[in-house]
Amino acid sequence: MHKNPSNIYGVVIAGAGPVGLFLACELRLFNLSVLVLERAEDRHSPLKRLPFGLRGLSVPTLEAFYRRGLLDEVVAAQRAIDAAGKTAATAHWMQQPRRPAGHFAGIPFYHDDIDTSKWPYRLPGPTDTSMAVTLETLETILSRRASAMGAEILRGFGVDDVLASDDGVIVHAGGETFRARWAVGCDGGRSTMRKAGGFEFLGSDPEFTGYSVQAELADPDALRPGRHYTSTGMYTFASPGTIAMVDFDGGACHRMQPVTLEHVQAVLRRVSGADVTLTGLQQASTWTDRACQVSAYRRGRVLLAGDAAHIHSPLGGQGLNLGLGDAMNLGWKLASTIRGDAPADLLDSYQTERYPVGACVLDWSRAQVALMRPTPGTRALAAVIRDLIGTRDGATYFAERVWGVSLRYDLGGSHPLTGRSVPDFELADGTKVGHLLREGKGLLLDFEPDASVQALTNGWRQRVTYVAGGANDRLGLRAVLVRPDGFVAWASETAVDNEEIAEAISRWFGKPGNAG
Repeated sequence: MHKNPSNIYGVVIAGAGPVGLFLACELRLFNLSVLVLERAEDRHSPLKRLPFGLRGLSVPTLEAFYRRGLLDEVVAAQRAIDAAGKTAATAHWMQQPRRPAGHFAGIPFYHDDIDTSKWPYRLPGPTDTSMAVTLETLETILSRRASAMGAEILRGFGVDDVLASDDGVIVHAGGETFRARWAVGCDGGRSTMRKAGGFEFLGSDPEFTGYSVQAELADPDALRPGRHYTSTGMYTFASPGTIAMVDFDGGACHRMQPVTLEHVQAVLRRVSGADVTLTGLQQASTWTDRACQVSAYRRGRVLLAGDAAHIHSPLGGQGLNLGLGDAMNLGWKLASTIRGDAPADLLDSYQTERYPVGACVLDWSRAQVALMRPTPGTRALAAVIRDLIGTRDGATYFAERVWGVSLRYDLGGSHPLTGRSVPDFELADGTKVGHLLREGKGLLLDFEPDASVQALTNGWRQRVTYVAGGANDRLGLRAVLVRPDGFVAWASETAVDNEEIAEAISRWFGKPGNAG
């Protein structure tokens, strides 16, 4: 029995992966009626568990979870897996003498090489340490949270068609019809919502077929542990039988033929150059480095997020973080639009902010593929990159990009903090800014309280919380306006101009008035 027998919702989301579930949580934070439709009846899959389901979480993702009260639960759940020794046993990079901080095309950089003093607008907090989590763990937590917040999740209901008009959206799924004011496709790289919505999907063709394999080897010592580049491709091996490899065949074997034991063995022998014999194949999947992005993230009342909007090689684990960033950016903007208190162009900023981020990740992925090609020239270039990434400046640069520390939206404004993630200021009473964002409201941090500033914000008090008082380290700032997603909309180190503040608040939170 559906929670909503009328089948009419504020937002219908296609896809109950991490992106769709996190977006559902964001929309429920603003009391919108939300339906999530998922084609798969069972959310459990071996590919979502160790070893292949392990994903690194970037700084923006950790900050998003922290600001919504999810981080502690994610950390606790993953620690339980780590305590059992399962993560270390399946991740070859965790068995290195130095603590790896990430990699570029398999070339690692290390924590002890990174100079965090280059990031002047970061303060110590719970999101300083990167972590990895399984997709199964993440989906379990987000599914539980979304349901607890009142989102309806229907499994076994794959979207078949979408019809959009100026007034709303009709979604056909699982033999039923659902109506909503808006629809969001979070249904993956082969998104039905994208195809039915007529979105243009452009990019580059694949150069290789990638394989993720769990197998039994007649002689596990026939392969060396770790990551290896060869004259025909690349493979990574963790004993006794976890294998990832890429074969530069132009993507010819992805979804084109059954992934049999014989096929995997032939590719492994060719890529590794070793006379290895497989005696069993527990699981195997293929993937490619095809890199595509929709030209527009919105068409009328249909929007896209996550892999539905952009696909690329999974190298470096950027895809999950990119999609979760889409959800955090979109949720409050769509909610404000539906409530009717959004500035006219607020929803357009989803495209203008997230499209460049997605395009940058696609190019980052393409650059890694270029550095993996099995040619003498590529190997020579890789040696140069290895030397650069081993320097302090090099490791810091790659950490900025891989961790997401360098993320900044072009929001205008003269202060260098504008468009960046707000530092986790600790206020005089011990409250952290991250905790103040859990309700999904904006913040105006007034470090030198001014009664006129507080009076000015009263017109937006249901959308913006005025916070008065000093901070243990305010980084030389006088006042900061923070959006609901935790990004700085305006900042000043000098005396506050009330007209300037009012203009900044209006830009992101609409006209003053407390109905909403």
